[in-house]
Amino acid sequence: MAAPRVRFGILGAAKINERLIPAFPMAKNAELVGIASRSLEKAQRTAQANRIPHAFDSYEALLDDRRIDAVYIPLPNHLHAEWTMKAAERGKHVLCEKPLASDAAEALRVVNFCRKMGVRLMEGFMWPHHPRTAKLREFLDAGVIGEVRRVTSAFTFPLELDPRNIRLQHDMAGGSAMDVGCYPIYGTRWALGTEPERVYATAEWREGVDLSMSAVLEFPGGRTALFDCGFTLPFRGDLEIVGTSGVVRVPDLWLPPRQAVFQVVRDNAIAEEIVVQDEDQIVHMIQNFAAAVLEGREVRPSPDQAIATLHVLDAVRHSARQGQPVGLPS
Repeated sequence: MAAPRVRFGILGAAKINERLIPAFPMAKNAELVGIASRSLEKAQRTAQANRIPHAFDSYEALLDDRRIDAVYIPLPNHLHAEWTMKAAERGKHVLCEKPLASDAAEALRVVNFCRKMGVRLMEGFMWPHHPRTAKLREFLDAGVIGEVRRVTSAFTFPLELDPRNIRLQHDMAGGSAMDVGCYPIYGTRWALGTEPERVYATAEWREGVDLSMSAVLEFPGGRTALFDCGFTLPFRGDLEIVGTSGVVRVPDLWLPPRQAVFQVVRDNAIAEEIVVQDEDQIVHMIQNFAAAVLEGREVRPSPDQAIATLHVLDAVRHSARQGQPVGLPS
């Protein structure tokens, strides 16, 4: 007898599907069986090119199909909450692209609704699922670098600043903080294991959208973090964690290469280098989500993490607009 698999459908023919679709055949407990677009021709073209059995001419048609157990939602940011809840209404489990919603209040409504409907919900950050991340967590928890006191991180890449791009649309919850700043915010919270008390951010704005942002995050006990994000600098995706007795440097945390590493540095020299070879974080994310669905348990990381990240995103965007520090609720 074949092992049980979660049958997935995708809402929309977004570009990020080019990264997700090839991962499904490698997932041991999931399969991709459908894709929907508002254009049937586009859905059929994508389905044929990727050997997806079923194409749908609307998102609703896919959600109403009993052959679909779960959906992946790669729609623009401002549509995440709406279609996550529409999927949950129909009993579909949801893997939703980050950020989960346009703000923390909306994310809270989405998470509570999915729990009420009894469906699993996961925000589509990939890096927490990479085995390197688990090894890094073991190092930090074992006190290899002492008490973590400071975190520095970035996610930037050059983007053609075409105002038609959804990343640059204010009414689509665009901007660099929402698109890539959510990564260092989540990574910083993960590394320090707690929530910031206050943030101070500055940004470069165009038509109400931040093209770049830099921020200081203040955590309990005098710990601090710095991050920057944006569309106007070369690609950067590193994280540095500074402890009382050493430093961990993690290159390309968000988009790791096949040989993913992190280094432990002491006395300005590499004391240890950990290498994790030939792992695909997208496959791991799909498998981890599907396992939660099949086992009827909460996903890991919990969707509550999405709410917490958006609380910080809300605060840094507010700070950058106001030009002053903003406190977060304890």
